[in-house]
Amino acid sequence: MRILNREAVAEALSHAECIDAVEAAMRAVSRGDTIMPLRRYMDIPGHGGKFTLMPGYLGEPCTFGVKIVSKYPRSPDSPYGSHVGAVMIFDSQQGIPLALLDGSELTAIRTAAASALATRILARPGGATLAILGTGTQAQHHVRALSCVRPIAEVRVWGRTDAHARRLVRRLALPASVSARVCDDAREAVDGADIVCTTTSAAEPVLEGKWLAPGCHVNLVGAAIASSSEADVDVVTRSRFFVDYKASAMDQAGELLAAIEAGVVSEAHIAGEIGDVLADRVAGRSDDAEITVYKSLGVAAQDLAAAYAAFRNAESRKIGVDLTWD
Repeated sequence: MRILNREAVAEALSHAECIDAVEAAMRAVSRGDTIMPLRRYMDIPGHGGKFTLMPGYLGEPCTFGVKIVSKYPRSPDSPYGSHVGAVMIFDSQQGIPLALLDGSELTAIRTAAASALATRILARPGGATLAILGTGTQAQHHVRALSCVRPIAEVRVWGRTDAHARRLVRRLALPASVSARVCDDAREAVDGADIVCTTTSAAEPVLEGKWLAPGCHVNLVGAAIASSSEADVDVVTRSRFFVDYKASAMDQAGELLAAIEAGVVSEAHIAGEIGDVLADRVAGRSDDAEITVYKSLGVAAQDLAAAYAAFRNAESRKIGVDLTWD
């Protein structure tokens, strides 16, 4: 079994490689070649934390496993991200463990890769202006991943704390051909943007539908429980709305569930899963003026596919530590 810590995962799996792995996973999800029980949460009393369990099976590559993660509110100055945990994958034919990987880095890479995949198939081809709401690890990874699929020329960053937003811009270390600036408020960042990514820990909306320009594509990333929404109901109603996995969306997609509860949309508002678009079973963007939304909840198949790709790369490149059980 190969052990990959944070640095080893980053070395073994690029954003471009992960986009390919996630694409294969989303195709598998929508054709039914996965087993994915809905994620389960356990609140940690007195500490504001959650413990999350995400088991799953993926038919190709033939693997199964689990991600276990703690999610705690943390300052950007903390040495730990908001998500800390591990992913363990097994060989399905023999039932033996293949790898144990740092869950924080893997989650950051695969989540951004999933948004990049959705952006590739839903956003207008020439989209060059990217608005990032949020200043944490996911914000940084999203800029890098989306740069793999669109010719990003301008990055606008907004966060609740100006100093954190400025630090993110410095950490991005973008090439001279790409401009980056901190915005005073979320509306300024979103105004006229081609692509918007919400990567916050907000429980209440930070994005309003009336701000979105015609033709904008939105990735809703930060909220992963039914009681939290990063975007208001107008974002849902104004858009062609796509999800990673319909069963998860109807259980945990706060933005969609809020719109359903308000009586302005129904389950039928889900245009389809990303895998359906990839397989041409569902149409993606219909025209350049349409607003599209990808609601990212993250599914076990993405973790398994990303972990397996990192494992195979690590084996061939001699990255990480090889551990023998017997």
